[in-house]
Amino acid sequence: MDWPLSVALAQAVPELPTGTDWSYEVKLDGHRMIMWRTGDGVRLQARSGRDVTAVWGDLALVGLHLPAGTVLDGEAVITTEDGRISFEAAQARAASSPVRARRLASQRPAHYIAFDALQLPSPNGDMRARPYSERRAALLSLLAELPANTPIQAVSATTDRDTALTWYNSLHHQGIEGIVAKRATSPYRAGRTGGWQKIRHAETVDADVIGYTGPQTRPRALAVRLPNGRTAVTQTLSAPLAAQVAQVLVAAGPAEQGCADTGETYTRVPSGLAVLEVLAGTTRHAVVTPLRLR
Repeated sequence: MDWPLSVALAQAVPELPTGTDWSYEVKLDGHRMIMWRTGDGVRLQARSGRDVTAVWGDLALVGLHLPAGTVLDGEAVITTEDGRISFEAAQARAASSPVRARRLASQRPAHYIAFDALQLPSPNGDMRARPYSERRAALLSLLAELPANTPIQAVSATTDRDTALTWYNSLHHQGIEGIVAKRATSPYRAGRTGGWQKIRHAETVDADVIGYTGPQTRPRALAVRLPNGRTAVTQTLSAPLAAQVAQVLVAAGPAEQGCADTGETYTRVPSGLAVLEVLAGTTRHAVVTPLRLR
């Protein structure tokens, strides 16, 4: 299995699918992360493919409890004192320097909520072609062997749709942003497939980042291409999000000028550099609010 790994994504749907061949998982408001347990350590990969080990060192450390050859997909989350999952805390960590990240980790250590086993040590090997139900069972068996109270845990899942809807309706204030339904027979495939479907409380979409305004090291806003093909410049980035975006932009190198459908100019970046979750209206000039890098 080669680094970086392209992750599987869920299709947004208006309601959860029904049937006996579906399992339902809570969708946590954290940072998507692939955990690689190599022969000599742990590497952590963001959804974009970036290496984020340096700012999630506490998770890399606990990942050493996994057997070498393990690759997991999951979500890095940070909770507040009252037990609520805080995306703001996870965003602040992701945008930090390694030194600041270590300080934040000492104050609020992260948890890794695993929802898929992509690779296991020999003789299992690559698990991605196997059905979800088999991968889920393997994940639970693997995590059962870890020390008690480890920060690596399996995501909550159920085969009962009514239970999943109860979670969806009652746990939003705790940082549960939705439910992901996964067909029991589905393999793990990169990109969006009908085998994974999701409902979310926020009506958001994923947009391709195509440019930015302001300095490369401190961008003010991002130019994005929305799923309907429209290009637009977002509202002003928050400070933590701007810092996180800057790391990606600097790595992309020099660029040239572009122009959005709204007439606003921006500095172009290579296609596929990053994906941004946004709140976006459906009209041509609707406001696009940036939420997070995916």
